[in-house]
Amino acid sequence: MPSLHELQRAFCAATLFEDRAALASLGITGGRVSPDAGIAVYRNNVLGNYRKALAATYPVVKRLVGAAFFDAAVDYFVRTFPSKSGDVNRYGSEFAMFLESYRPARGLVYLPDVARLEWAIDQAGIAADAPLLDLEALAAVPADKQGSLRFTLHPSVALIRSRYPILSLWRVNQAGHIGDQRVDLDEGADALLVMRGPAGVSIERIGEGEYVFLAALAEGAAIESASTRAAQCEPGFDLGDALRRHVTGQAIVAFSVFALPT
Repeated sequence: MPSLHELQRAFCAATLFEDRAALASLGITGGRVSPDAGIAVYRNNVLGNYRKALAATYPVVKRLVGAAFFDAAVDYFVRTFPSKSGDVNRYGSEFAMFLESYRPARGLVYLPDVARLEWAIDQAGIAADAPLLDLEALAAVPADKQGSLRFTLHPSVALIRSRYPILSLWRVNQAGHIGDQRVDLDEGADALLVMRGPAGVSIERIGEGEYVFLAALAEGAAIESASTRAAQCEPGFDLGDALRRHVTGQAIVAFSVFALPT
């Protein structure tokens, strides 16, 4: 007799992947509905729930490609990246990566980055809160240790870089947008900061130096190293201005001090 785990795996294979051998192994008998028809009901319900959940996370992607294209992509995605969580609303982090290799979307070169932006927005909305940076404690750090400061970004922060103007694409596809719907893909690249602040989730275009600086901090780099990387990328990078903006804007919420190597 198959174990519960084996039955669950067979049911999943029959439902999502239309595996006829798995369906036969379930031994479904009796009733007025055939096993094929019965499992099809479950399949439609399961895929329908995934479509609704991912449409809520990726509304602009859906608007850009249309409902039929989006639903077909979701169905294929669900089979390629099965959920590892019982909460369907937490599912979908790999969708951008999936779109990069999804053959029907090959000509839509900007689409994966739009998906990355939408995932960042979705996750920013449910990220943990964080207290404000302790400015008095920061001011008390001795001058000879300031270069070794490591800053922590707010849990909701995400940094998105794209070769395409994805923020413009996102904006013109918002409900109620008034004005020109066209976006020139040659308009320029985007470096974006997504985070949740007191007024909700915001999306801000930032300079290349700021992007490199914040990305380095997110990786755990000391401020001296992060600032050097930013200046190499953007010679006019202003460390003081970047710190003031992102402390005031609450993108930076904590710090620690590590001894510099001798």
